[in-house]
Amino acid sequence: MRIVFGLGVAAMALASCSQPKELAVDGAWVRLGAVTGRPAAAYFTVHGGPTPATLISVTTDVAIKSEMHETMDEGGLSTMAQLTRVEIPAKTDVTFAPGGRHVMLFNMNSGIKPADRVTLTFAFADGTRIINNATVVAAGTPAGK
Repeated sequence: MRIVFGLGVAAMALASCSQPKELAVDGAWVRLGAVTGRPAAAYFTVHGGPTPATLISVTTDVAIKSEMHETMDEGGLSTMAQLTRVEIPAKTDVTFAPGGRHVMLFNMNSGIKPADRVTLTFAFADGTRIINNATVVAAGTPAGK
């Protein structure tokens, strides 16, 4: 019994010494615009690494321009504000989701269709770049579908 307890304590000690999680992105998806020529929107989660980071852009080679935005409710009216940077605290998840932060993708390639995958490049102020694939869904598709 003493050996099993000792092994459990050793395993917990090793786990606490493991490398801190790295800055990462997952769950990326893109909702196409409802009307041809209207912007698409990208959503995802950024997982903070061992130190704070600052997201400064999200781009794709299938859109001419991209902008980070945040949707806000002001007096019962929904408004959007462009974001030039998003702080990612250490060891904290920051979600871009419908009704909140998102990336507007302007002048998307008209050949992009639901079920396609597009590449998103996430740029951080320290020079870090993360490339992630996003699944494309049709306009009106509920979040997470």
